[in-house]
Amino acid sequence: MSPIAVSAFYKFLPLAEAAELRAPLLAAARRHGIRGTILLAPEGINGTIAGTPDDLSAMMRHIRNLPPFHDLESKESHAEEMPFGRMKVRLKKEIVTMGVPGVDPAASAGNYVAPESWNALISDPEVLVIDTRNSFEVAAGSFKGAIDPGTRSFGEFPAFVERALSGQQHRKIAMFCTGGIRCEKATSFLRARGFQDVHHLKGGILKYLETIPAGESLWQGSCFVFDGREGLTHGLAIAPKAS
Repeated sequence: MSPIAVSAFYKFLPLAEAAELRAPLLAAARRHGIRGTILLAPEGINGTIAGTPDDLSAMMRHIRNLPPFHDLESKESHAEEMPFGRMKVRLKKEIVTMGVPGVDPAASAGNYVAPESWNALISDPEVLVIDTRNSFEVAAGSFKGAIDPGTRSFGEFPAFVERALSGQQHRKIAMFCTGGIRCEKATSFLRARGFQDVHHLKGGILKYLETIPAGESLWQGSCFVFDGREGLTHGLAIAPKAS
């Protein structure tokens, strides 16, 4: 087993106590030797953290023992060495920045699609498949035929929708991202603008790569991750770095 375990998680929920949670979470992370980043905002929690397998398990138990996060789901992977330099717990306006007031995935989002059902959905020629990540992430890998919105940040995604999807509220749309958070918020944005038949990959690309064998996969390339590993592939193995 690799010496470092990595956990990625998020949850949209009303979190009025975000400021009060910051110091206890930071203290627990330091106590367990955990590094990475946790974001807290009125719309929820988002984090990727790493440590030894035992220490990370203890930290995730600590987080789930906090009442708002008792059912927090996470995606686990591994690294040969610590992918983060330090531990940060930050208070933000949004756990994933879109910059559009009133978007509330906790109240209204698209339909979750399990990794096992994703291939059938995106193989339907009537379905519009959209990669909600930034262009440099798409360049590393994506699902065949997926639309690249050409964004440099998630804050540009609403402009893409207004420009490219105007008048297409009748279309069936499937969206995906690294861990699920951006595509979930994107479905909420679309639903607020009259799109009803919208779907997103539950657990994101990472859960798909963890669940679907390479021989059955429609994924091409590697999945860019924002840490020292840079990219992951099937089985959440670390992808070879470009020379």
